[in-house]
Amino acid sequence: MDSGWLVLLSVAFGLVVGGGFMALFHVAERRGNSAVDVVNPAVPDGVSQVIDALESAGVVLDPSNNVVKASPGALATGLVSQQVLVHSELIDLVNTVRSTGEPIVQPVQLARGPFGDASMHFLVRVARLGSRYILLLAEDHSETFRLDEVRRDFIANISHELKTPIGAIALLSEALDPAADDPEQVRRFAKRLHTEAARLTRITQEIIELSRLQAADTLLSAELLDVDHLIASAIDQNHVQAELRGTTLVKGGAKHVHVFGDEALLIMALHNLVGNAIQYSLDNSRVGIGVRVEDGVVEIAVTDQGLGIASEDLDRVFERFFRVDQARSRNTGGTGLGLSIVKHVVENHGGDVRVWSQLGRGSTFTIRLPEASTVAIAAQGDSR
Repeated sequence: MDSGWLVLLSVAFGLVVGGGFMALFHVAERRGNSAVDVVNPAVPDGVSQVIDALESAGVVLDPSNNVVKASPGALATGLVSQQVLVHSELIDLVNTVRSTGEPIVQPVQLARGPFGDASMHFLVRVARLGSRYILLLAEDHSETFRLDEVRRDFIANISHELKTPIGAIALLSEALDPAADDPEQVRRFAKRLHTEAARLTRITQEIIELSRLQAADTLLSAELLDVDHLIASAIDQNHVQAELRGTTLVKGGAKHVHVFGDEALLIMALHNLVGNAIQYSLDNSRVGIGVRVEDGVVEIAVTDQGLGIASEDLDRVFERFFRVDQARSRNTGGTGLGLSIVKHVVENHGGDVRVWSQLGRGSTFTIRLPEASTVAIAAQGDSR
C-alpha cells in the first residue's frame, strides 16, 4: 500500500480514537457533576431565604430524606437533629408525598423530648418542591391544647381550694368584733387572719404561675444554661429556711454540665424540690443535690431524710392540689401545687421528673433533661 494512504489511515484512526476518548471524558465529567450535586445538594433559588425567615418550623429534604435546610423553629422544637427528621411520623408523611406526589395537610401529635410524656401538637403540610425536594411546614398548635387543659382544670379545682382560706378569713373576721375588749384574743385572731391571707396569696400566685407554664412554650426563649449555676441559685434561695431548720445542703456529682432552657423556670423547679426536701425532713437533717450525666441525659436528684411517701401515693404526688399529708400541709402552708409546677417546667423542657420514696427512709426526686450537645455549646461560645 502506498505510504501516503498509510499516513491518511493513521491520521483518521487517531481522530476516531481521540474523539472516543473526548466523548468518554465528557460523560465522566457529567456523571461527576451529578454525583457532586447529590452529595452537596443545593436548595432552589429563593427557598433558603424563605426558610430562614419562617417563625414556624420549615424543612427541605433531599431524595435520601437528608435535611438540606431547616428553619430556626424546626431546630428549636426538636424536629430536626443531626440533619435528619427526628420523628418517624413526619418521615412517614414525607415518604407518602414522595411516592404519590400529592400534598398532605394533617394534624400530628409528637413527643416533645426523647423521654417523658409531654407532647407537641402540629398542623403539618408536606408537598413536593421541584422534582427532587420535599418541603415540610409545621405550625405549632401546642399552646391551644394547653390553654384548653388549663381552662378545664382551673374551673374544676380552684373553687374547692379557695373556699378553705376564704371561709377561715370570714369566720375570723366575724370573731374579731365580740373580742374587741380582749387584746389577747384580737392578737390571736389577727395572727390567724394574716396566716390565712398569706396562704390565699400563695395559692393564687402558684395558680397563676402554673397557668402561665401551661400556656407558654418554654423552648421559644431557651438559652444555654450551666447546671451548676441553676443548683447554686436554688440552694441560695433556700439558705435561710435551711438554717432555721438546721438542715445541711450538700451538692455533688458531675460539673460543668449544660442544658438548654429558661433559666428562671428551671431555678424555680429546683427551688421547689429543695424547699420541699427541707420542709418535709426532720430538723438537723441533710438534703443532697446530685448531678449525673449518662447517654446525653442530665439527671439532677434531690434527696432528703424525711418521713417518706407511701407507695400508693407515689403516682399522685405530681397532681395539682394533691397533698400526701393533709394535716402537715395545713401546718406548713403547702398548697399542693409545688410538684405540679416542677412537672410542667421539666416537661416543657423536653424532660421528665421521677420520684423514689419509702416510708421512714426519705425521698429522692430526680429531674431528667436532655444534655446540650458539645456542638451547640461551642456555637454558643463563638457567638459571644
